[in-house]
Amino acid sequence: MNIGVVGAGYVGLITGACFAEFGINVTCVDNDEKKVKALRKGTVPFYEPGLEELVQRNIKAGRLHFTKNIADAVNSSLAIFIAVGTPPLGDGSADMRYVEDVAREIAKHINNYKVIVTKSTVPVGTGEKLKQIVSKNLRENVDFDIVSNPEFLREGAGIEDFMRPNRVVIGASSAQAVAIMKDLYRPLYLIETPFIITDVKTAELIKYASNAFLATKVSFINEISSLCEAVGADVQVVAKAMGLDHRIGPKFLHAGPGYGGSCFPKDIRALINIAKEKDVELEIVKAVRNANERQKERMLRKIKDAIGALKGKTICILGLSFKPNTNDTRESPSLYIIDKLLNQGAKIRAYDPAAIEDAKKVFPKVAYCKDSYDAAKGADAILIVTEWNQFRSLDLNKIKSLAKGTFFFDLRNIYEPNKVKKIGFNYYSVGRP
Repeated sequence: MNIGVVGAGYVGLITGACFAEFGINVTCVDNDEKKVKALRKGTVPFYEPGLEELVQRNIKAGRLHFTKNIADAVNSSLAIFIAVGTPPLGDGSADMRYVEDVAREIAKHINNYKVIVTKSTVPVGTGEKLKQIVSKNLRENVDFDIVSNPEFLREGAGIEDFMRPNRVVIGASSAQAVAIMKDLYRPLYLIETPFIITDVKTAELIKYASNAFLATKVSFINEISSLCEAVGADVQVVAKAMGLDHRIGPKFLHAGPGYGGSCFPKDIRALINIAKEKDVELEIVKAVRNANERQKERMLRKIKDAIGALKGKTICILGLSFKPNTNDTRESPSLYIIDKLLNQGAKIRAYDPAAIEDAKKVFPKVAYCKDSYDAAKGADAILIVTEWNQFRSLDLNKIKSLAKGTFFFDLRNIYEPNKVKKIGFNYYSVGRP
């Protein structure tokens, strides 16, 4: 089977490369000529563990192709996946221009039956709208189906999530489209992956509801961490005990500086907007968003209360991406903290294993360093903001000898407090006495 994937960003490229690994012939389309040329050589434009090797292997095998011409993908493919961005507008709603533009372009080149699949995270009702757009722009009277097949890829573990997913959601209104989608995902039947077959609207809502619930767990434990600090309890023990309850589970119960990234903030704002348009109040989801903003502010207060005046102070920031194993800095708590510290006159020395180039686009005047120890030189305070593995086993004695001050802020709770204190640091974490 041949398929097309329009959009060679994070979701589109992983989708295309993984389907190619399944043995399917894939044509990926992107309107960025420079990106297409790089991808044809097997160069991936962002950091994702294992992806470049996967792309190169499937290019070599002749199953993965890249083009700027959408007609190449439409003409050769039975199914075309739309995987372009849906960035937030000023009111929080998803910007659907790119998805709708792609639908119009696909329609212009359809000359036989096609399955048009939305991989992008889109508002409920998008499937119906795309059906109207495609019908209006068809040049021939041919059949097509619209399918919602939301992605659940975690940055840093995208390949694993595609190859061994918790579930595959297929929203469609025709048996033919469902059969084609099942055929595409046939290798997953061997590992007994659950398939959820439903209507398009339900599939569209599943993605938003899933992300909102995960964000709820993050904001909940962060609020509990604040109470733990007030009463002298340990949030890590609270979270562990909670997570052992099978009804709750341990994942996403890790106190920290708040969630960020390309999905949670954007999808929560979009979900609130979708509900507002239907005159439905999502009070819990709104509270999750507000709690996350408060958590980032609380981290800044923790730093200011400990250090005092920040003007002229040098702060070492370890971690710029919103989570480990990605270079994605979108809505990263680290960038929020850097912005506030700079505004109060602090100097920043920063290091991240993958996200420095992305951070430079936002804060070009920050001193970006070659490693953690370089960043610690002359620092009045050390801040661990992203829990990269290499930050978990730092030579703290060396850090202490390089730093000027003794403030150590472990915003991911990765160190044992007494161990850090014995070295001579004033140690601060999140939700621990």
